[in-house]
Amino acid sequence: MQPQYKPNSLAAGVLALLCGVTQAQEAITSAVVITGSRIPRASLEGPSPVTVLTGEDITKQGYKNVFDALTSQSQNSGFVQGADFGNTFTPSANAISLRGLGPNHTLVLLNGRRMADFPIAYEGTVNFTNLANIPSSIVERIEILNGGASSVYGSDAIAGVVNIILKKQAKGFDINAKAGTTTRGGGGDKRLQFSGGQSWDKLNTVFSVELSERDPLWSADRDFMASRTGVAPSSILSRKNVSTGKFVDPGETCASLSDLFGGSTVKYTAKAGSYCASPKVGPTYWTTQTKNSSQNLFGSANYELSDSATLFAEALYGQNRSSNNTRGPSWTSRSATDSYFYNQNTKTNEAWTRYISPEEMGGVGRYNRHWEDQVSSLSVGVRGQIPNSTWNYEAGYSASLYKSQNHTQRALANIDTFFLGPQLGVTAAGIAIFAPDPARLAKRLTPQEFNSITGAAVSDDKAWTNTLSLTANGEAFQLPAGPVKVAVVAELGKQGFANRPDERINQGYFNTVTPTEITAGLRKRYAVGAEAGIPIVKGLDATVAGRYDHYSFAGRGDGRFTYNGGLEWRPATQLLVRGNYATSFRAPDMNYIYKARGTGYYSSTTDYYRCAKAGQPLADCDYAGYSPGADYVQTGSRDLRSERGRSAGLGVVWSPSADFDATLDYWKVRIDDLVTNLSADKLLRDESDCRIKGDLTSPTCADAIRRIVRYADNALTRPGEIKTIHVNPINAASTETTGIDISAKYTLRTAAYGNFTAKVNASKTLTQESRQFVGDPLNDDKNDIGNSDWRDKVNTSLTWNVGDWSSTVLLRRYGKIPRGDGKDWLTPTTLVNASVVYKLSKATTVSVAVNNVLDRIKRDDTGGWPYYPVGSYSPAGRQVWLELNHHFGG
Repeated sequence: MQPQYKPNSLAAGVLALLCGVTQAQEAITSAVVITGSRIPRASLEGPSPVTVLTGEDITKQGYKNVFDALTSQSQNSGFVQGADFGNTFTPSANAISLRGLGPNHTLVLLNGRRMADFPIAYEGTVNFTNLANIPSSIVERIEILNGGASSVYGSDAIAGVVNIILKKQAKGFDINAKAGTTTRGGGGDKRLQFSGGQSWDKLNTVFSVELSERDPLWSADRDFMASRTGVAPSSILSRKNVSTGKFVDPGETCASLSDLFGGSTVKYTAKAGSYCASPKVGPTYWTTQTKNSSQNLFGSANYELSDSATLFAEALYGQNRSSNNTRGPSWTSRSATDSYFYNQNTKTNEAWTRYISPEEMGGVGRYNRHWEDQVSSLSVGVRGQIPNSTWNYEAGYSASLYKSQNHTQRALANIDTFFLGPQLGVTAAGIAIFAPDPARLAKRLTPQEFNSITGAAVSDDKAWTNTLSLTANGEAFQLPAGPVKVAVVAELGKQGFANRPDERINQGYFNTVTPTEITAGLRKRYAVGAEAGIPIVKGLDATVAGRYDHYSFAGRGDGRFTYNGGLEWRPATQLLVRGNYATSFRAPDMNYIYKARGTGYYSSTTDYYRCAKAGQPLADCDYAGYSPGADYVQTGSRDLRSERGRSAGLGVVWSPSADFDATLDYWKVRIDDLVTNLSADKLLRDESDCRIKGDLTSPTCADAIRRIVRYADNALTRPGEIKTIHVNPINAASTETTGIDISAKYTLRTAAYGNFTAKVNASKTLTQESRQFVGDPLNDDKNDIGNSDWRDKVNTSLTWNVGDWSSTVLLRRYGKIPRGDGKDWLTPTTLVNASVVYKLSKATTVSVAVNNVLDRIKRDDTGGWPYYPVGSYSPAGRQVWLELNHHFGG
């Protein structure tokens, strides 16, 4: 058998439902509440697998924090745009994607309770939970349930559930200091933690304080991406005759600016003429690791009112300051309108551009974007045992609030006047007239001048949730094979969010005409559910559960009943065969419902119509797969239905001894009525087909053509190009994925050389398919070379404990992902972490951890700069950490 956990509160186990195999059990007989069931049970095995990661594992396996530990797990196969992705909607947040089903399909709980969503939607579309503010020093363990669990926890638990369980007791105090850096330079990290607890008669307390600082890592810190190669350098100064499409020769101007961008500015001559340029513009203004400063506080208290009742309270507060950079300050004449003007001096229509360098504005950090986040949560209640019965109960209230303030640098409305002088009217065609001095364009700015044409737009965003809950569990009646155990739950809650952009954007203060609107929403919910553990005969147990959830939002209601059933059959003491089937659901994301107007751009776009007009095959088309892609405009839809999920699993657990166990599980997850934005690629295909055929009026064609807004064919700039793509969320037909999980653990105990423990966890996706509309052909997403999810992941570790020493080596193998050019696959890669922990004394330990021991950086030049797979691998290289922990007072 595997080791079992000590009993913990019912609320701390509130998670998924009939799932129970964990990878750590102790030989004790007291019942526990675990992720996957509200019914306490003597064994952590059950009809569905639960992966357990302890607080000690986080240290020994070299993980930097809770998010780093979770994102490394083999079940986390989905590609996500995290804090270090670059130009994303959520650079101060981190999310995971179990089974590649997206961050909104994994329910994340803290001590079994829901947290407020991150206020900004992931990719501007879906709501999710940020994992950046959990103090790792107080984490007892993390339990990851695979598969649907709505019949216990309601909405969101389609792909699985992550329950971060914090310590309930602590004797004495711990001071922990950790610092690290990269051997290639940049990206340093520091952390200080103070945690502990104290007991006074009937009162028991636990607390944790965590302070951390993380330095940014700039593209310029890595030689291989410090400069763009093989392509034309980026323009930093140009004048173009819009009518002829030719550049006006800058003369000696480029030589006078040659010291800008680290002395890399030169005069560059292309087919259309000459302009001033540098290959270091993009790399100079791009952070590959976000700067971060955070302060996290946690405290809990339990007071025994009597032998059968205990009052409890838990509070968490986190403050997080982040900054990153994804593009520097550039100016294009009349960029808020048509991007060109009539030059009265030359009597031509011209377009002027200028890219401002760090040397002109007082340093590259002057143009950083900043975020200030605050997260808080509070849970209070009472738990205990109903007198003269076997029934336990808990009644509680929990609330969580997340605030985020975004400071984004923008050009002010006076920037055209600064470079061009006053506007002198308009031409008969409505084109703005200026008489600019070319010397003003070529003159380097001072920091004071830069501050006069640039300011910060500040948005205020928040999300919140609160819940009243009542749970109880106990024995209902006796069967020949044992008692039937029952758990019941009732919940009542509210949830809301608000995104408030800077009011000055609509008042003409900044150099933009894009309107912004407040997006806000509220929904209420209630739920009732029950679960039963039924011993059928000796060696065969069943678990069944059902739950009804009802949501009220946007003037309407939506209710869902979900159920779950599982079997555990033990044909032999050492062997367990398990199976489960569950239904689940997800209420529509509030952002999808209430979104007023959102804008963004696609990472890449293929303009099928222009390819067809040019007679170019897609493989060689100039307009295929261009990056960054087209801009889009998104609006919400109040008519969306809830998603419906189904999951099933079949597995076997073999535990021939206390030193060895192995598991093999097959899983399947399907989602119907999946809420997603209309496919821009499909819209572009439809638009092309319709225009080529001359069909502009049929419903499908009229809709596609209306959504693809293009510049006029005779426009002086960007003729015929895509201007914006208009999308909105829909209930798509379905998506389905299947795969297998394998885990094993073996401990070799020796008298002379200590104990050796080997572990392996692996996940492999077998199939991944989807279709947008009923009747569409199935898309083979697994083999789609545009899908960046991991097809398989394997974690293998070996730990050696001897005397006062503990050493661990962790190998993480990542399967193939697409190349940047989308024409082939990158080969699998294995990264190695290693750590050594030494006990200096009974109270003091020191550890050294090395992440990416072999200093591997996965390179990919096929997609162009930055020459590595952004979001899939890190360019940091080898990282070295030193950690010191001292315990006192207990």
